[in-house]
Amino acid sequence: MSTKVPQNAEDQEIDLVLISKKFSNFFARISTSIFKGIQFFIKNWVFVLILIVVGFVVGIVLDRTQKIYDSQLIVTPNFGSVDYLYAKIELLKSKINEQDTLFLRKEVGFKDPLILSKIEIKPIADVYRFIENKENNLELIKLMSENSDVNKIIEDNTTSKNYTYHKILFTTSGFIDDDNTIQPLLNYLNKSEYYKKIQIVALKNIQEKIAQNDTILNQINVLLNSFSKSANKSNSTVYYNENFQIDEVLKTKQKLIADQGYNRLEIINSDKIIKENSQVLNVLDTKKINGKLKLILPFLFLFLFISFRFVLIFYKKQSKKQL
Repeated sequence: MSTKVPQNAEDQEIDLVLISKKFSNFFARISTSIFKGIQFFIKNWVFVLILIVVGFVVGIVLDRTQKIYDSQLIVTPNFGSVDYLYAKIELLKSKINEQDTLFLRKEVGFKDPLILSKIEIKPIADVYRFIENKENNLELIKLMSENSDVNKIIEDNTTSKNYTYHKILFTTSGFIDDDNTIQPLLNYLNKSEYYKKIQIVALKNIQEKIAQNDTILNQINVLLNSFSKSANKSNSTVYYNENFQIDEVLKTKQKLIADQGYNRLEIINSDKIIKENSQVLNVLDTKKINGKLKLILPFLFLFLFISFRFVLIFYKKQSKKQL
């Protein structure tokens, strides 16, 4: 035991010395690298300054000329045309990616298709409108949520396509307006013989509902007026039996009035297969590097210059080793 303890202590001292030397060498290498870096910038300060100025100037020019704009069009697909709408937008997306300007000009009617760089469509999640006065949709949400997360169900493609409103998003390299882009797009989306026939039948059905509801409301009003006159003549308290439930008649009238308001709005909203609700055009995109090139390019040029010099130095060192 007595012979091992001094040996272990000696080994520990050697280990500490080695660790101390490694730390010293590590910090020495860092100091040397910092010194070489400072020396590099001092030797090449003119070229570095030129690169920074050039990068800044080029960045300003590109920020002013290469602007990206975002636009948004909110639409409602009527008569069950939501899948048709998504298929049409997917086709346009592929044509824009292919830069098929002939199709975009002739078939769609875009005046300047070259400024279009991206188009996509997304549903506007409105679960309250989705289940409003629609018990089947509410039951469907409840049933699906038993085995899955409600948020996932709301955002699920199958569910989201049944929302009322959808937004069509444009990304462009120049200004667009209603005449050269929005109206041609809407005309293209509404160009469907099949859905036009459905539209005619749907509008006729709504008008018949309105006419029938008006007839029933008139009959209810006649009935209520008759009851009011008889009640005034009797000048006594009236009791309602099972054959004459006035409360039910009033509830029916209230429901019919609400239905009439809804049906009249439906006529307005159903004048197009794909109905435009609102548009927001030409919002300058400041995300990512857009508008920031004057700050990014100087550092990029400097990084490329330093990388090139280090690669050159590395190559020269390796070339000397091969000799």
